[in-house]
Amino acid sequence: MFELMFCAFFTVLPDFLIRRFVQKKRWGKELTFFNIWYELRWGITACMILTISLITVVFYYHPSTSNVISIFRTVTILPEHPGRVEEIFVENFQLVNEGDPLFSLDNATQKSAVDIAHSALKEIEAEFALAETDLEEAEGNIAAIESKLTQATSDLSRVRQLSRPGDDLISERDVDLYENRVSEIEGELDAAIARRDEVQENIDSLLPARQKTAQDTLDQAQVELEKTVIYAEISGRISQFVLQPGDIVNPLLRPAGLIVPTGEGSGTSAVQAGFNQFAAQVVKPGTIAEVTCMTKAFTVIPMVVTDIQMPIATGQIRPTDQMLDLQDRARPGTLTVRMEALYEGGLEGVLPGSKCIANAYSSYHEVIASGELSTSEFLFYHMVDTVGLVHALILRIQTLLLPIKTLVFAGH
Repeated sequence: MFELMFCAFFTVLPDFLIRRFVQKKRWGKELTFFNIWYELRWGITACMILTISLITVVFYYHPSTSNVISIFRTVTILPEHPGRVEEIFVENFQLVNEGDPLFSLDNATQKSAVDIAHSALKEIEAEFALAETDLEEAEGNIAAIESKLTQATSDLSRVRQLSRPGDDLISERDVDLYENRVSEIEGELDAAIARRDEVQENIDSLLPARQKTAQDTLDQAQVELEKTVIYAEISGRISQFVLQPGDIVNPLLRPAGLIVPTGEGSGTSAVQAGFNQFAAQVVKPGTIAEVTCMTKAFTVIPMVVTDIQMPIATGQIRPTDQMLDLQDRARPGTLTVRMEALYEGGLEGVLPGSKCIANAYSSYHEVIASGELSTSEFLFYHMVDTVGLVHALILRIQTLLLPIKTLVFAGH
């Protein structure tokens, strides 16, 4: 409407003035309600052409969109394992810091596992003491057998000296008995040494390995016990948290609630806008823009485009068992851009998730100042920058009418 009135001022109005004052046609006589459309046909035609051209230029070089939201992320509160709620430490809408406990689950099973692991570890410690006693016993046995072997060897040596040829003091059979006795004691010594080595191996390798396994089992049981207390993974505000003691939570079916972060990603530092795809040729990082939001009425906030999502969301595809039919995606997707406040604190008072309206403005000031343009290009780019004022004025009219349109005519 504004563009139509603006163009009519330069087309229809001059045509009417020519008819009225140059051709001396009087209103109500030569000019009536029935023939005025014919008399002003040149002005009306020029007005329509100029209006359509102006609207096209304005919306192409200075795109506008109502698909603007201050998007924020949420973190789901989930336990790693399902369980029954035992105790709750926070309330809904409460601010929490990273690491604060939120609620705990019944931990009888986990406590039992910890106790069993503790008992197994103590049992292995007792086996260490028993093995040390066995080692001392084995060392004592070896010493006793070595003493017996020394005595037997000495007896055998004495017997051999007495059993000289032609001497009947010691028979050959007695010598064999002493030799067998020495061999028997040597076998006992070898068995005692093997027993000592077995006990030593048990102390050096087997028991430490079992102790390490028992300690790992205890640590794992302790970790599982600690998992029964759910902590905040990020600082933020609790939302949709309606747990009561006795409720069952499940990481797949029944989350406990949400945390809305208060830092990065909280929706207070930037807004996301979806422009039509034609805007991809004029909206670039650094483009100046303006937004007005419903949660901060009667305020126009200067913004700057900081990032552009290069893929169009409607072109996304995931492999499935059904082939993609492009006619199912006939609606064109939007160009998603991220805009931040041009000045610090510009988005203060705009609540996360707010619905907004945005204008982006092309600027060719540097191109014009370069002096490399032809006369027609110079005039065209001057005109493009100038008509941005029209869109800025329209945004301010929308800012004034938005509360009325929403509260009165929409009835919300």
